[in-house]
Amino acid sequence: MNSENRPPPDGAAASPPPGVAPSSAPDTAPSAAADAAPGAHPTSRKPDAAVVRDALGVGIAVGLSGFAFGVTSAGAGLSIAQTCALSLLVFTGASQFALVGALAGGGGAYAAAAGAFFLGVRNAFYGLRLSQLLQVPRALRPLAAQWVIDETTAVALAQPDRRGARIGFTVTGLCLYVLWNLTTLLGAMGAEAIGDTDAWGLDAAGPAVFLALLAPMVRGTAERAVAALAVLLGLGLLPVLPAGVPVLVSALAAPAVLWAHGRRTARGATGPRRADTASSRAADAASSHTPDAATPCPRDDARPDAAPQDARPDTPQEDER
Repeated sequence: MNSENRPPPDGAAASPPPGVAPSSAPDTAPSAAADAAPGAHPTSRKPDAAVVRDALGVGIAVGLSGFAFGVTSAGAGLSIAQTCALSLLVFTGASQFALVGALAGGGGAYAAAAGAFFLGVRNAFYGLRLSQLLQVPRALRPLAAQWVIDETTAVALAQPDRRGARIGFTVTGLCLYVLWNLTTLLGAMGAEAIGDTDAWGLDAAGPAVFLALLAPMVRGTAERAVAALAVLLGLGLLPVLPAGVPVLVSALAAPAVLWAHGRRTARGATGPRRADTASSRAADAASSHTPDAATPCPRDDARPDAAPQDARPDTPQEDER
């Protein structure tokens, strides 16, 4: 067979015949995968309408919780202007509830602000992840940073490509920001009309909403351990420490559980490895002392330079000399 008629080897692209331009289809693959979100399949494209529907669902469901914050904040002694300023400027949900909860419990302003600050630090880590995914222009980054919260991060990371992530982040952030501030105003105004919020039991609205937001995140064993240890620290130190301080101490539950989990994982990884190393050493030692059964022992008659027993010349006897 001539070399011209031989088929190309496996894995090699066939060269085009003379006079035909090479195909440019492979060059379009990198550009199509450039807009794909990290860790997602470039071909799995989600319709924009579906992304908008999911974003509106999350924004409306969580945005209505601003009414509970307005009522709780007014019940803690904050004015309508102060309550609305927290939602407009802070806009972190859990940090706002922690702040007004500490103030309502009699804690100082510094302790309440410290608890809200440590709860809001997580948004900075969200921003590091979203900056690589969304690639927002430099001029819009200060505005986008205001919307970096739990809900917008979850919706953006759930999309398979960068276009869907941008749409989900924008729609969720806009819907949630508008509804949260509007319902905060209605809640603060309604609290004055209601009167004593303690008589209606509305002081428990803030912790209830906060737990409802955290419950879907507690899935694995490590998350359950962190939640349980935080509850024990918070309730155990509540009669001892001033109001607001047990919340700060409860934050130590996360690094403590992660440290214990890392130690246990490291022990589990090195244990079998040491056992395998010891067994391999024992096997090597046994193989070095045990002769191989498949290799026959050399004998004198098996040597190539040795003549057969029958072919050796007879040695004359002394009686024949």
